[in-house]
Amino acid sequence: MKGFLQDAGAVIVDKLIIAIQENKQFLSDIDGAIGDGDHGINMNKGFTLCREALDKEPGNLSYSLIVLGKILMMKIGGSMGPLYGKLFMSIGKSLEGSAVIEAEIFSKALNAALDSIRAISPAQVGDKTLMDVLIPSVAAFDQAINEDKSFTEALDAMGAAAIVGRDSTIDMVAKLGRSSRLGERSRGVMDAGAASCCLILNTMASAAKDLIC
Repeated sequence: MKGFLQDAGAVIVDKLIIAIQENKQFLSDIDGAIGDGDHGINMNKGFTLCREALDKEPGNLSYSLIVLGKILMMKIGGSMGPLYGKLFMSIGKSLEGSAVIEAEIFSKALNAALDSIRAISPAQVGDKTLMDVLIPSVAAFDQAINEDKSFTEALDAMGAAAIVGRDSTIDMVAKLGRSSRLGERSRGVMDAGAASCCLILNTMASAAKDLIC
């Protein structure tokens, strides 16, 4: 099959929820260095509300991602709710109708997510945002597929690129958002959005790899 079943894929969202809940304090601590310090708290709120919604009405991967996206857009304040809301809704909608999720289908979903963020944010690589993770991660996945590597290898490439992108924000000066007001004082601290995006992509990669057959 070289992919995984859509119906089995809901466990990916289950693992995303756990990852955010377990890293709530870590994400808030990072955010507190140059931001409001509430990134982990807000993300935990949204993902926990998603858990409650899915417990009442479970579904497949596409459905679960769309539920998560809608909740993040409606219930989380600031910029991160709309950004991650768009990201998850775009992935979910892109996967609709696919009984089996293969590498090419997953690539289209990742690129749909990237396009959805670009539609509402001017952020580019180097601006010290989640895009420092998302852009190179999607590129790494696509490059691996273009080189005829396996779905699992492409997910590994995506995860590795996410870590490099996350860590690259430490030495950057923030150019967007509230932290940009700090100028040079924003250098030396990891971006919280980059940290959460890295966590999300690596959790998705790990969970998907466990399902591939």
